[in-house]
Amino acid sequence: MISTRRWLITALLAASFWLAGCSPADEPADQAPAAAAETVERTAAVAIPDKYGAQVAENVLRAGGNAVDAAVAVGFSMAVTFIDAGNIGGGGFMMTYMDGEPAFLDYRETAPLAAHREMYLDEHGEVIENASLIGARAAGVPGTVAGLWEAHRRYGKLPWKNLLMPAVALAEDGFLPAQALVDDIRSMKEWFGEATDFYDHFGGISTEQPFRQPGLGKTLRRIADLGPEDFYRGETARLIVAQMERSEGLITAEDLDRYRAVWREPLRTAWRNYEILAAPPPSSGGFALVQLLKMKDYLADDFDGVPQNSPQYIHLVAEMEKRVFADRAEYLGDPDYVDNPIEWLIADDYIAQRAREVNPDDISELDAVQPGLESPNTTHYSIVDQWGNAVSNTYTLNWNYGSGVVVEGAGFLLNNEMDDFSVKPGVPNVYGVVGSTANEIQPGKRMLSSMSPTILLQDGEVAMVVGTPGGSTIFTSVFQTIVNVLDFGMSPYEAVAATRFHHQLLPPDLITYSVTRPLPESTISLLGELGYRAEPHPWEFGDVQIVWRKEDSWVPASDPRDRGDSRVILIRE
Repeated sequence: MISTRRWLITALLAASFWLAGCSPADEPADQAPAAAAETVERTAAVAIPDKYGAQVAENVLRAGGNAVDAAVAVGFSMAVTFIDAGNIGGGGFMMTYMDGEPAFLDYRETAPLAAHREMYLDEHGEVIENASLIGARAAGVPGTVAGLWEAHRRYGKLPWKNLLMPAVALAEDGFLPAQALVDDIRSMKEWFGEATDFYDHFGGISTEQPFRQPGLGKTLRRIADLGPEDFYRGETARLIVAQMERSEGLITAEDLDRYRAVWREPLRTAWRNYEILAAPPPSSGGFALVQLLKMKDYLADDFDGVPQNSPQYIHLVAEMEKRVFADRAEYLGDPDYVDNPIEWLIADDYIAQRAREVNPDDISELDAVQPGLESPNTTHYSIVDQWGNAVSNTYTLNWNYGSGVVVEGAGFLLNNEMDDFSVKPGVPNVYGVVGSTANEIQPGKRMLSSMSPTILLQDGEVAMVVGTPGGSTIFTSVFQTIVNVLDFGMSPYEAVAATRFHHQLLPPDLITYSVTRPLPESTISLLGELGYRAEPHPWEFGDVQIVWRKEDSWVPASDPRDRGDSRVILIRE
């Protein structure tokens, strides 16, 4: 058995040589040394959910790649090592700030053409349990490969193939899984049962030996050679369609051929002395984050002197969150299918109006929280390169390990993003979030998301890059992280490690909090006196990855709740 240390060093050296495009044997033997040039030192920073992705990002940046190159390489490497959420069978959103240009890339999954709004209802019009979560019919058309390709096409510097080879090496040679990943996979056996082939592929995973995925390695090699042409029209597409036919799924060759990643205008708004770059629809995260940050400022008198995570602080934030989730449920959906009144929702006058509705002393009755106008396994990473460019990327399979369906012969999991639609208006999805007809299932439509890849600018330069997984808890977690740094003076690590809490309108009196970092018993008791039920969240939510500029230095941090790796990288040119 290969020792952990020896295998890791070998893998990292191999990845470095692939990225540099040469091996030691390629160096000229008799060339006279070049005259010494002045050395320029620059720093980059990354906050990545696992150590393999962090090392791949560092190698890319040291090889002269930019933030998008690193993001592409990390996205594919985590499709190998971060099995619970990293993916090529899912989709996501990428916020970029490259050479002073902000841009937002939507590579969210789409509903198959055969999908319809009653597809998960029985003959009585009731929702069929887990039908939108488990099995091939739960899968939307994947967008990750198209998205990473499109980002690279627009901004990449290094060759596409080189960026995929570290992922190929990790799939073919194997990686040593973290105990948390092994335990999590074993815990899913009862959830998927015999309904999918999940355990056939991942049941043998162990911390004792490298976990190899030869089928996935072959798929990644094809994508490295052919790009998205393979995934959407080539051999991998054929394997996906064959799996759909075996598993009674809906994705067809036409669905794959029609898929496109879309560049959209990011939400841009001034806040304090920053400019927020936030996710537009079909994400609900951007508007929600803007509303929460600005609403808190409009309620400055109520927040004055209120300690972080005190009962009164939690109550005030819960009151704000009620209104955000009411707007989310009523108005938002795929902008190609519905008219999202986004400019109204983030207008200062409207947010001030919503702030005035907050009851500082009591829980607002549900009837008083109306719309105001006339997924747990996602993953996020934050990257700033040595030139000050930034990528905030969140991508997902939705719920734990997606649909549980592994594409036979291709080795990757398919998402269960169809559950992010409103399967039936007013009926909560797996995250307990309700929606309306704006987010109903329609062929080709993108399902609403809470993913919130975010960048803060100050004087035209990157000040913060932040995001997290967590389903409906995503934007509330991002909000709390930003406020922890800027209002409570926490370091990035303290900000991401702090206890988080969440409220989402329904149930109207429920506050949930971090499982591993619970609220103090005294706070829980005082919340009870205010009329709240304060309970541990059903799962440990959030895995925040943040990079913060403090004066002239980068300070990255990875959430200690999981296996993230953050680092500052000194690069000499």
